[in-house]
Amino acid sequence: MNGHRATPRGSHELKGATTITVCLPAHNEAATVGLIVKAIRTGLVEDQHLVDEIVVLDDHSTDDTAAIATEAGATVIPSDRVLPQFGARRGKGEALWKSLAAIHSDIIVWVDADIVDFEAHFVSRLVEPLLLDPELVFVKGYYDRPVGAAQVSGGRVTELLARPALSLFHPDLATYVQPLSGEFAARRAALQDIPFAAGYGVDVALLIDVVDRYGHERVAQADLGVRVHRNRPLDELGPQALEVLHAILRRAGQPVPEEATLVRPGRPPVRALTDDRPALSEVPASWLDA
Repeated sequence: MNGHRATPRGSHELKGATTITVCLPAHNEAATVGLIVKAIRTGLVEDQHLVDEIVVLDDHSTDDTAAIATEAGATVIPSDRVLPQFGARRGKGEALWKSLAAIHSDIIVWVDADIVDFEAHFVSRLVEPLLLDPELVFVKGYYDRPVGAAQVSGGRVTELLARPALSLFHPDLATYVQPLSGEFAARRAALQDIPFAAGYGVDVALLIDVVDRYGHERVAQADLGVRVHRNRPLDELGPQALEVLHAILRRAGQPVPEEATLVRPGRPPVRALTDDRPALSEVPASWLDA
């Protein structure tokens, strides 16, 4: 397993002229987004001068996410204003892809917006490996998740679906502690030629595609400690699991339908987001500059 335990101490001294943006893709995260933005702004923008910009990519929120994030010090970018030529739709991968198009820093750190106990070291531990080793292009975060009295590594979708599927079709990736982690950092240039899965499959799809393109030796993991976030009810995890499974199978060259729908007894069917958004290098430059 390729791993790197980074510490926040001194990372700002390594930064030099490198520009760093932290991005939070958010859909209706008014309860937590402001606290996360404030922690980053105070600890890493004002105190350590490590982060240059905080961006919240607002994925069609209907609550006060945008207003709270703005007040806390973030630049809020509505998803439908980025690459409008591709239409306006929801989806985690969609939000990540559009944030890559909207942000021009050398390094981008993505952090989920639903973390309850966020600490600034979540960001600095992801950034530091990239500052220490210029050959690294991607750092995946991992953490322990308290569930009752136990500390566990992966969530339910990770342990019941993603890791078994990776063990079958991408066994070299099954040892990554958190293949579905939403906390990761990358050199922007390294992601320019990689397509983004539009839905919840994006986190594992990026890991597969980055390792396939650059090799394990240019990917690291960073221990973020303990992470507490909103645990979704089981009925919300089914669509997520379907999109994760589709991304894993598709990238293994397995025959999967282009479209997929989750069917459950007594509930309306749920259409999964299973397509890929194109690599930004394939998008007309005039669209990116708009």
